[in-house]
Amino acid sequence: MQVLKFGGTSVGSTQAIEQVCNIVAQYKRKSTLVLVVSAMSGTTDKLIQCGQLAGLQQEQYKSLLQEIEDRHLDTIRGLFPITMQSSLLSQVKKQLNQLESLCDGIFQVGELSKRSLDKIMSFGELLSSWMVAEKLKQMGLSAAWKDSRELIATDAQFGHALVDFEVTDHQITGFFQHQNAHIVVLPGFIAATADKETTTLGRGGSDYTAAIVAAAMDASVLEIWTDVSGMMTADPRLVPQAIPIPQISYEEAMELSHFGAKVIYPPTIQPVMNRRIPIWIKNTFAADDYGTLIQDNGEKTFPVTGISGIQKIALLTLEGSGMVGIPGFSKRLFDALLREKVNVILITQSSSEHSITVGVHEDDMLKAKVGIDSEFVQEIHDKRIEPLIVEKDLAIVAVVGDNMKNHHGMSGKLFGALGRNAINVRAIAQGSTEKNISAVISKNDVRKALNVIHEAFFESETRQVNVFVAGTGNVGGKLLEQLQLQQSYLQKELGLQVRVIALANSRKMRFSESGIQLNNWKEELEAGHEMDLEQFMQRVQNMNLRNSVFVDNTASETVAGVYSTFLQHGISVVTCNKIACSSEYANYKKLKDLARKFNASFLFETNVGAGLPVINTLNDLVRSGDKVQTIEAVLSGSLNFVFNNFVNGASFREVVKAAQDEGYTEPDPRIDLSGKDVMRKILILARESGAELEMEDIVNHSFLPAEALNAKDVPAFYEQLDVHAAHFGKLLKDASDKGERLKFVARYHNGEASVGLQSVGPQHPFYQLEGKDNIVLFTTHRYSAQPLIVKGAGAGADVTASGIFADIIRTVR
Repeated sequence: MQVLKFGGTSVGSTQAIEQVCNIVAQYKRKSTLVLVVSAMSGTTDKLIQCGQLAGLQQEQYKSLLQEIEDRHLDTIRGLFPITMQSSLLSQVKKQLNQLESLCDGIFQVGELSKRSLDKIMSFGELLSSWMVAEKLKQMGLSAAWKDSRELIATDAQFGHALVDFEVTDHQITGFFQHQNAHIVVLPGFIAATADKETTTLGRGGSDYTAAIVAAAMDASVLEIWTDVSGMMTADPRLVPQAIPIPQISYEEAMELSHFGAKVIYPPTIQPVMNRRIPIWIKNTFAADDYGTLIQDNGEKTFPVTGISGIQKIALLTLEGSGMVGIPGFSKRLFDALLREKVNVILITQSSSEHSITVGVHEDDMLKAKVGIDSEFVQEIHDKRIEPLIVEKDLAIVAVVGDNMKNHHGMSGKLFGALGRNAINVRAIAQGSTEKNISAVISKNDVRKALNVIHEAFFESETRQVNVFVAGTGNVGGKLLEQLQLQQSYLQKELGLQVRVIALANSRKMRFSESGIQLNNWKEELEAGHEMDLEQFMQRVQNMNLRNSVFVDNTASETVAGVYSTFLQHGISVVTCNKIACSSEYANYKKLKDLARKFNASFLFETNVGAGLPVINTLNDLVRSGDKVQTIEAVLSGSLNFVFNNFVNGASFREVVKAAQDEGYTEPDPRIDLSGKDVMRKILILARESGAELEMEDIVNHSFLPAEALNAKDVPAFYEQLDVHAAHFGKLLKDASDKGERLKFVARYHNGEASVGLQSVGPQHPFYQLEGKDNIVLFTTHRYSAQPLIVKGAGAGADVTASGIFADIIRTVR
């Protein structure tokens, strides 16, 4: 015998029912086929609503009954030729008239009992299964319909009845011994008491019906036909990259179904597992897909088989010093929960016996608290234990796999992945069989957690990075261009999928959870909303995506002021904006501390030297225990360009204007020529070396006359350069007379820092520095004879963007 169960979506329309019947007609039948059929999708919910409205004496139940009737009559009209419809429509109407009479009676008395509700709910399966049987007959197949209430016996626990397997097995085997039809169609979900009162087996109970029949008849296979191609490694609605599970053990399937996997109803597995009957989950609408085969364990590709989660969880914690060493507290706790009929989902207890925590559904938390506080009222009064602590708005994520016990570090991998993404774990439970590791987290983190865990266990070759970009000017535009060009390389060679989720400039912001298309990012940004930094931050936090990186390509103090908010939410920050790291030391240290505390990266390599590995080199020296003695550097590409071109025959004004026209200086060249930008850079290097310096601690030997520096505007500034041409000429002549060249040098030595114009001779490493290049000399304990030199292009949108790009990759590698 083969038992096939078809779910609500599989019989949810005329076309779906025809598809089911075609599948059955083409079946390679070995013996009797048993079809267990659910109600048409959505029908059970409407039937429940009908009963509830009737019980509240609200006449809207009549319109719902009409909707149910219309749907079923229309299905008959679509399934059968006109010549057959009259008698079939009459039989459906007869059933629906009984339903209407039942609801009318409930309306009259104004009370809906669980017994009456079970009776109302039964009509969905009775109607759908009967239609399927009639369609199979119309197709010329040998089919019979049987009422499951005559086969499955239960107690009188209406709403979720318990099966009497002894009686049930006897009735099922007795029926099939005398059954001659090739195909038998049964309604799922429904059963009956010894007094022939209708009961139900719980929502999803059609799966259970099929398993009961399969076990009673020792079927060769139980097939569950639904609207998905088997069980997945995670819920694809939450984890788009979830993959099918071709084979899974009974125990793994039970764990996953218990922890929220909706493909199969949890009690289904037990009856067939006892008989070692395989369960095959198939897709009605993609019948050729392999699906998932549930049977005794086989070879596994991954140590983890699947991950799942349960929403709306509450934690109940009983604690107090009076519990330590006193037997019986756990028993009394669970007895109290039993009296309140509260199901326990998770249990964890401290080794000191000072506390015990259980997870329950949020719907049960209030009655659980009342019951437990009542049980321990004396101990609470005597202050031996505390009143029950209740925490809500939680969820459980579970990692399931028979093969985990054969692999070391599974727990570390799970909690490491969660920790790196700032997902706080409230409680942990792991069985001694090592088939399940469960963690309680905030309900707001469920989607992120499932994706993070799935990435850790199933996507070892690919990691997703979600980037939020502020600033789309020269540097930002080049960064987006580089990201677009490197997408395929990153995925193929580094296993990284870098997605730009948001873009923002001073006017507009644009979000796309699936990622912005970088080939037309300008158009997408222009189609976005008005920029609002607070809303931008809130949106980034609410999206709560894994491996999130905020990238600041601006020079805005306001944007720099929000880094702490991102870091506190576990969102890494990558920036070329020097304001934060050169602000007060307390703020700089706070950002570094927040990054460590919340497992986020705070990277700012491009603050000094654009794309040159200056800060990373310094960090490596310090982390390896080397001591920085002196840092000497030319850190301004614009100033280097100016002084490299300020030679005999050129006026200083002409050189500065040329640098501005080439884009090497800010629109106001004084920002560069004042040396303030270089002060920021040497301050950052000094701090990264371990010094606690402030901006005012840096000595600035300015070469600009005060009149030029304080000019009212840029044209006036240029006028002052002409006025003081002799001053600049003398600087050049003094250096030339000594055979030296002018360089604007930053220096840090023994806790002191300064910047200023110097002349250097041919033997100095700075002498040959050309164009807009930067150079940094690190003299350390290990590099004392010859300094460690980092040299190269230190300005320009391309190289700065490449440094930001590298920092983005560094956040996940």
